[in-house]
Parts: sequence; C-alpha cells; structure tokens
Amino acid sequence: MRLRLAALPPIAALLVGLAACSAAPDESTSAASQPAAPTTASACAYTSDGSAAKPVTPPPAEPKTAKAATLKTSAGDLTIALDGEHAPCTVSSFVSLISQQYFDRTACHRLTTSGIYVLQCGDPTDTGRGGPGYTFADETAPGMSYPAGTVAMANAGPDTNGSQFFLVYDDSTSLPPNYTVFGHLDEASLAAVRAVAKKGVEGGGPDGAPAEKVTILSASAS
Repeated sequence: MRLRLAALPPIAALLVGLAACSAAPDESTSAASQPAAPTTASACAYTSDGSAAKPVTPPPAEPKTAKAATLKTSAGDLTIALDGEHAPCTVSSFVSLISQQYFDRTACHRLTTSGIYVLQCGDPTDTGRGGPGYTFADETAPGMSYPAGTVAMANAGPDTNGSQFFLVYDDSTSLPPNYTVFGHLDEASLAAVRAVAKKGVEGGGPDGAPAEKVTILSASAS
C-alpha cells in the first residue's frame, strides 16, 4: 500500500500521501489552532491489515496521550508538540510506535519540493509502502490546513492511517483537508527540516529521496 498526498499535477501520488504552493511560512500557526476534528469516540479502533513492516503490537483502544515527542535524527533533533485533544487516536498510535522503537533507525524516504513542501517519514521499508500492520480512522475537519511546521499523517485514502507521517517545511495551501494533523514542529526543528529541503531531491527532481539522507536514530515521547 503506497501512502500518498493530494494529487497535484504533475505530482500525482505523494505520500502514503502529499502537495503545496509557495506561500510565506507561518511559524506561529500551531496544530492547536486547527479546526476541531469531529468528536472522537472514547475508544480507538486499530484494524489489522496483515502487512507489518516491523513487528509491533497495536495500541490499546483507550487512547494514551503525550504532550511532546522528540525524533533524534541525523539532521538534528526534531521536537513535536503533540495535539492529543484534536487527534487522540493518532497521537496514541504515534506514541505507541515510539515506545516500541518502530521508528528507530528508519529513513525519511521522501521529499517534495513543488506544489507540496514536505519531508515524509515513518516507513521502515524505505519504499513508501510500509506500515505497522494496522490502520485507523482519520481525525480531520473541513477547515484543516498545512502551514509550515505542521506534522500530519500520510495515507492511502480515507481512514488508512498507519505509521507514515510528513513534516511540512513551507506552507502547503494546495493540500485538501484529508490528512490528520497531530502535531507541530518548534522553530529549531522547522529550521532543521528546511536545511534538508534546501539541498533538494536526489537526482534534482521535485519528488523523491532527499539528497541529504535523513535517518531517525531514536524517538521518545513524554
């Protein structure tokens, strides 16, 4: 299953999903300012899809939250303020995967530099097709947007979230509100992702592996 972002010609299938335009970055916009997602049930449903890229146990139905996560990467530490209020099931899954070292020693396999401005991570297979062996529902709202610093889930269509996520390094106003926003990078972390993006895509295209390989060495949540 390939994760994608919005289909923007000529970038047809972006992340497990992604896309954007060159608007000025708005570093002050946070995930907490996003429109509220539809009320989420107290229990989260994680449905097995039988294709785990790395063996993990699905999260419990009762969401467990955390306020922040840190990804220690080869490009520097990336700190994410997590939005468990608007995306409790997504944050619970992310924190569960972190606790099981799912993201450790995995590459951020995709960079997009035209139409959508994102670095995509979270696939241990480094192919854009890997996931944790389960999927779960979107936690989106009609007015959801993707300014610089947003952290959101990539997907392969409605309610197909798994482990892949993307880091928005410049305003991506062309993206439809189809991707669950669950966090926001701080300014230093956004600068680190922008430094990777500035070096472009391997081979010089608009979409592909980043020219500077980015590896998540370890991750933690608190």
